[in-house]
Amino acid sequence: MRNLIADIEKAGKPRIRMPIARRMREFSSLGKSPEKIFSELCFCILTANFRADRAIEVQRQLGEGFSTLPKAELAKKLKKLGCRFHTNKAGYMAEARKHASVLPEICRSFKNGKEARGWLVKNVKGIGYKEASHFLRNIGYTDVAIIDFHIVDLLSDYGLIKKPKTMGRKRYLEIEKLLERIARKARMNLAELDLYLWYMETGKILK
Repeated sequence: MRNLIADIEKAGKPRIRMPIARRMREFSSLGKSPEKIFSELCFCILTANFRADRAIEVQRQLGEGFSTLPKAELAKKLKKLGCRFHTNKAGYMAEARKHASVLPEICRSFKNGKEARGWLVKNVKGIGYKEASHFLRNIGYTDVAIIDFHIVDLLSDYGLIKKPKTMGRKRYLEIEKLLERIARKARMNLAELDLYLWYMETGKILK
């Protein structure tokens, strides 16, 4: 773990630290707009088995379409934009609309991100632990970890974990505990740590 902490500190140069701080402010200032919150939920549904940078572009092009397009038309748009599993994802988004108007209130009704994540995984189809954690981080929560293959690869490269064949709930939470220890030693929260680790693995600061 010591080597990873040292490399995180090396990555924390002003040219990286400042964009990450700016991104964190963007997350916390997303606001209470149901439209923006729902769009972010749909973005996180998109990211399953799909590159984050491409999901960002789909989100930009669709705009309010996540909320307004009929399911079949939404699926066509997702397909045209190169989204994998477009039919399933359009169905998940269309079904999630029933929560759209109250989603900000629901997400803020829990004591912490982990409780909010549990509700999302249980009640929103197409949302697993990674997607729920990603969504919550993007609307301002800082206490859940986004564990995708980039993070798994990096932790494996540092000898901190063995790559899991599958990522069930138990293994996800075990790796999250490890990331919590790393975050404490690096003197940052899980949301900040994710951005640093993502940068170290990909050279990008996305969302």
